[in-house]
Amino acid sequence: MVHCRACGKEIHELAKVCPQCGAPQSEAPATDKRILPAFLLCFFLGWAGAHRFYVGKIGTGILMLLTAGVLGVLWLIDFIMIVVGAFTDKAGNKITEWV
Repeated sequence: MVHCRACGKEIHELAKVCPQCGAPQSEAPATDKRILPAFLLCFFLGWAGAHRFYVGKIGTGILMLLTAGVLGVLWLIDFIMIVVGAFTDKAGNKITEWV
């Protein structure tokens, strides 16, 4: 069982709509990571992979730390993905909320 995002009532995890309030439920599981910290970490410490450590991608974070963001290319790609809302956490969930 999970909680409805709108009313907070307990519902079945596969429910597409909350039976109590009728609010649609997201297909993707929620993440506790936010865009703003990932954005700031990427902007200031992206070459060191700090944003990847933040979302739990430790392996690629270490890779970026040792290669200066794979010479800046992966850092730029990650920055663009964060800005357009396509960046994901370790479990593959999109990070959708700014704060």
